[in-house]
Amino acid sequence: MSRTALRAATTLSGVTTKYYTHFVTDAGKARSAPGSNEWSGVVELREPLTSARANRELRSLLAQSFDLESEDIRILHWARLH
Repeated sequence: MSRTALRAATTLSGVTTKYYTHFVTDAGKARSAPGSNEWSGVVELREPLTSARANRELRSLLAQSFDLESEDIRILHWARLH
């Protein structure tokens, strides 16, 4: 592999896709301050979400981060950032 190809492969592996997310967690299950079950922020993913299953994939990823089940996450809004 040439140095140019190696450099390009290294550069491409660091590319992420960013999404703005606004969601709520089941009130009694997420570890947070009492009464605060609404969240928003930017999530960075190594690969883009697939359009057909984006909501389900995002719920699953967020649930893993919060140590919850997917059913405990309700997405209010999400959008890919450019």
